Amino acid sequence: MARKRFRSTQRNEPVTDRSFQEYLYQTAAPLTTRTELMRLVRGGEDTYLELKVKLSNPERIAQGIVALANTGGGTMVFGVNDQMRVEGIDHPEEVQDELVRICREEIIPPLIPFIDRIAFDNGRRIVALDVEGKRRPYRTRDGRFFIRVGEDKRETSPEELSTLLDDARPLLYEDIPVVRATLNDIDEAHLWSFMRGFEGTAFDESSVQGYPTAEILERYLMLALNRHDDLTPTVAGMHLFARDESLAKFLPRTSIVATRFSGDNSKAPAIERVELQGNLATLYESAQRFILRYCDLWDARPARQPAEAVAPVVARANYHRGVVCEAIANALIHRDLVVRDVTTRLHIFDRAIEIVNPRRSAGFAPQALKSIRFGLQQRLNPRTASTFSNPAYGLQLVSGGLPMVLREAKAFSGRLPEIVAFNDEFRLRIHGV
Repeated sequence: MARKRFRSTQRNEPVTDRSFQEYLYQTAAPLTTRTELMRLVRGGEDTYLELKVKLSNPERIAQGIVALANTGGGTMVFGVNDQMRVEGIDHPEEVQDELVRICREEIIPPLIPFIDRIAFDNGRRIVALDVEGKRRPYRTRDGRFFIRVGEDKRETSPEELSTLLDDARPLLYEDIPVVRATLNDIDEAHLWSFMRGFEGTAFDESSVQGYPTAEILERYLMLALNRHDDLTPTVAGMHLFARDESLAKFLPRTSIVATRFSGDNSKAPAIERVELQGNLATLYESAQRFILRYCDLWDARPARQPAEAVAPVVARANYHRGVVCEAIANALIHRDLVVRDVTTRLHIFDRAIEIVNPRRSAGFAPQALKSIRFGLQQRLNPRTASTFSNPAYGLQLVSGGLPMVLREAKAFSGRLPEIVAFNDEFRLRIHGV
């Protein structure tokens, strides 16, 4: 039987580059005894063990490490030939440094290497690399995927790669059931209005007996899960169709804090601050009403008033209607609900509107900030986004995404909106006239 592990010591991978470096260079990994290693080697190569006489071809070594990681982990031993004879290596420190470099630079995503150097009484030394594949699938820097079958490694077939990718697909936060929520928390009028909004054969109302809300949520829309014979709405299901009071009870972090400041920044005194609560439809309309209380929305830039008609009181700021509506919609459907301590905030200043949304900064900026300007982005809540933007949901939305927001806002006010991401926050500031 194949031997997948020869260590019982549990290890926890560092989560940041800094902690990785501290772990790698300041914390010694548990050592493997010669007895443990020789017991492993005497069994010969298999799916979880590869023997190498020396490290001579970094490209092939990277392929071997990728194969072990994609197959569930294993060990690569340097200084032992195929006949299981210990020949040793001359410079184990250099081999260790090169293995660290390969794991960090030649493999995507980078691997954290666990390396042991073992010396024998006859002076021969070997190096053992323990590979743990926690973030499959792994690939080489040139984009090739490998797996290990018995003693051999090979590139994955399309079917095997599809399986690896499918196994690695994460569970999205929006698909998690909301504990203690029930069908009584769903606004059935809104749900069935949504279902009746479909045309063609997508939904045939004549074939439906009664109002099977549970079946619609679970089997048609995948917005609920059956747990112990009790149907529980998911986070997405609650966001989209929950009663307003139920959402405030079970998911209080989904509210929007809207504030009107008497100045051009958040340090100015607050004129009004309210917390908007409810499902996504309620939040979208409530945010629009709050903005209309202090701003004017236009489909085209208003004509400039003559100088003699200018009032002594500062006029309300004007904004492009489509830009503001699309910015609100994007904030609602792209909220990163995993971030616990950041709430969606709507700030209205004298000459600007700012929307602050929770969004994990790690791995997002600056590359993603550039790509989203072209409409290329990864949706955090795909089920929520597709349902919310469907005309059957009942909202009059504009289309175009962030590219439209940038284009129309610049044409309307003459100033490009400001986009920044830091401290797990995504900020969009739209300038008015």
